[in-house]
Amino acid sequence: MSVVDTARAWIEQDPDDETRAELQQLVDAEDTEELAARFAGRLEFGTAGLRAELGAGPLRMNRVVVTQAAAGLARFLIDSGRDRSVVIGYDGRVNSDVFARDSAEVMRGLGLDVTLLPSALPTPLVAFAVRHLGVGAGVMVTASHNPPRDNGYKVYLGGDDEGSQIVPPVDGEIAAAIDVVASGDIRSLTRATDYTVADASLVQAYVDATAATVPAPGLPADAQPSVVYTAMHGVGWETARAVFAQAGFREPAVVPEQIEPDGAFPTVSFPNPEEPGAMDLAIARGVAVGADLVIANDPDADRLALAIPDGSGSYRRLAGNEVGWLLGWRAAARAADAGVTGVLAASIVSSPALARVAEQYGLGHRDTLTGFKWVSRVPDLLFGYEEALGYLVDPQVIRDKDGISAALELLSLATELAAEGKTIADQLEAFAERFGAFASGQVATRVDDLSRIGEIMASLRTSTPTDLGGVEITSVTDFLDGVEGFPPSDILRFDLDGGARVIVRPSGTEPKVKVYIDTVAGTSAEATALADRLAAAVRPLVS
Repeated sequence: MSVVDTARAWIEQDPDDETRAELQQLVDAEDTEELAARFAGRLEFGTAGLRAELGAGPLRMNRVVVTQAAAGLARFLIDSGRDRSVVIGYDGRVNSDVFARDSAEVMRGLGLDVTLLPSALPTPLVAFAVRHLGVGAGVMVTASHNPPRDNGYKVYLGGDDEGSQIVPPVDGEIAAAIDVVASGDIRSLTRATDYTVADASLVQAYVDATAATVPAPGLPADAQPSVVYTAMHGVGWETARAVFAQAGFREPAVVPEQIEPDGAFPTVSFPNPEEPGAMDLAIARGVAVGADLVIANDPDADRLALAIPDGSGSYRRLAGNEVGWLLGWRAAARAADAGVTGVLAASIVSSPALARVAEQYGLGHRDTLTGFKWVSRVPDLLFGYEEALGYLVDPQVIRDKDGISAALELLSLATELAAEGKTIADQLEAFAERFGAFASGQVATRVDDLSRIGEIMASLRTSTPTDLGGVEITSVTDFLDGVEGFPPSDILRFDLDGGARVIVRPSGTEPKVKVYIDTVAGTSAEATALADRLAAAVRPLVS
């Protein structure tokens, strides 16, 4: 069929008035170029599930694509002999609730036991519920911290996978099942509405389990550090507030403009706490109330950002690695106090500082491929993190990053420090004195043409530099064919004289090439200066 005929067939099965009208307008205008962009393939279902801009056609997120995905996942569970049950959650993005209900109806229609979460809730609630309910799979409708017009579909597996995100070869098996569904018409799928809607007890179970991960605060509420919290127009606040209160911590001041879910994200152009300017309102609020900490969750609350007073009347946002160091140190010390052994883990693009902590405490350490689907699966895990603001502080409760439990852990740490007359800044200095002065940096190149990413990686492989910023490259490791126990991956690592390293890889969720820089030196200032120097040297190589 021509692309116009293909679009007409899509319109016939699309249950959404808005996307049908959008596509009909393109058909009526005979806009074959735009139609080709929508129908040149299908969204690839991988280890990140699905994620794309909202819109009509198989290369966008819409009710047809989501229905196909739900039916494919259900058939995978049935055909693979897994438990025929699923829990489904959704965030506050545009159409997240619609996509979740479509999934519930389709999966119930195929005979699965389906539990739908009662409202827009954080992603960690789904990861928790998979283990708590003992179901075969979990689905979270979210695009996390992506741009406002995006949405997505994240899948967890129960059973032996223990509530972790999917990994190969399961992603390919689910994708194949989705392709079978997509070869037909979704109107032929049976739907049912007699699925279960979870009550408040499921959310309370998460609150109970999370609050129990920290000791009771040793200071009364009015003596605890003051905190500003922002949900960044996401779904984190109500759950975070309940967790903080149950654990005995004072209620934070909030950023009122950002505290309620709003899929338009009116105050941020990019709802990611890592992005420049995303925390400006939260920091302004911190200045206004004189807060000791500024805490931000991303829109689905699986990530955490932290800012602390910088001594000049404003705040410094900590890098993801810095938060990871502090939480990893805390986990190691707690394990030592309890006489427990285990493993600290981080993605390979995260700082090597965590390995130094593990070594000093006699614990194991594992580097993993990027993504919490890998970090969460490390055997005997005590703590895991990735530098992109993701932290797993209690693997017995949840097997994914969780910005709420990580925020609670930091509140607990800050309160313990305050009882000693110390701050988070003091703890960072103590870390450098004990484990070494580490610093990190990052360079990211966003592209309009995805082929440019391959060109940049190929150029680095064929024209490998001998030094960066005057520092000799002592070795180059190419992960393309699989090395050091890692499967084949499009990653390059440059080890430099003196212990610094630079890692380059394409982003897994955005059209970017990312460069991760890690240094260690005699002082924090020296390590930071070296990281800045290396960033300046590598920037033209990936632009």
